[in-house]
Amino acid sequence: MNPSKIAQMAQIASALEVSGYPKPGNVHRIRDYDDMEFEDFIISGIVIGDVIREACSNVNVENPQLGKFILQAVDETDRWIKNNTNLGIVMMIVPIAVSAAISESFDDIRDNIKILMKNTSVEDACDLYDAINIADAGGMGDQDEYDVSNDNAKQELKDNKQTMYDVLKISAPWDMLAREMTGDMPAVFEIGYPTYHSLKEEKSKNDACILTFLTILSHVPDTLISRKYGEEEALKISLMTRDLLKLKDSSDFMDKVSEFDEYLFKNNYNPGTTADLTAASIFVSYLKSNFD
Repeated sequence: MNPSKIAQMAQIASALEVSGYPKPGNVHRIRDYDDMEFEDFIISGIVIGDVIREACSNVNVENPQLGKFILQAVDETDRWIKNNTNLGIVMMIVPIAVSAAISESFDDIRDNIKILMKNTSVEDACDLYDAINIADAGGMGDQDEYDVSNDNAKQELKDNKQTMYDVLKISAPWDMLAREMTGDMPAVFEIGYPTYHSLKEEKSKNDACILTFLTILSHVPDTLISRKYGEEEALKISLMTRDLLKLKDSSDFMDKVSEFDEYLFKNNYNPGTTADLTAASIFVSYLKSNFD
């Protein structure tokens, strides 16, 4: 697929995800947070376009340099926005985008993601650590082993020949994005993308986004919440979401979604990982439509 077209779809997916409202517990078009605004996310989605285009051009499958392009996208975002608005989105979108660029059909994408991820290098791991530190995002490597906040972390990666895939595999038990990237992205390809792809044919883009977000959250406890408040709290939010979705055909459903948004916002529950998975799911849906 044409690299420019892939980049455009990545930008569209980023914009549609943040525009969804009332997307519970996250920034959306009528909800700003103290340290970031809706417009910050729109800008972030726009400025990654050139990096995605470059990542998808002349791909070397044996050394796809995924870490390099994740770092470049985060670095470019940092030139415009001084907050972590899109690290997770970029981490998901880069391997999907590069896979789409080398795939003959939509059905090849998942298998090619696995190939690309397993061909990442130690340099990719170091670039990922730099991206995490630029974004000032905790949780990916801040454990005893290869702590991302450790000044010697990159040297440890080099000494032990740890690739980006290796590091993410270590992080997978406590980080959903790492789990997705080192697996075959089941939350995106089996939950998020099918939900959005079906709903966009019968619902507005906004409603399709909200329902996709809620569907993912109802199935997958958000690891940003679990890292802050524990696994039981993350599971509680997922179960609340599941109950909310049972009312999706009621006339006041969106009012109840707004109430849930207020509850999460007031209690500082931010399902940010779910937002990243939603953006990736929308991206995959657009790829599917354009492969067809």
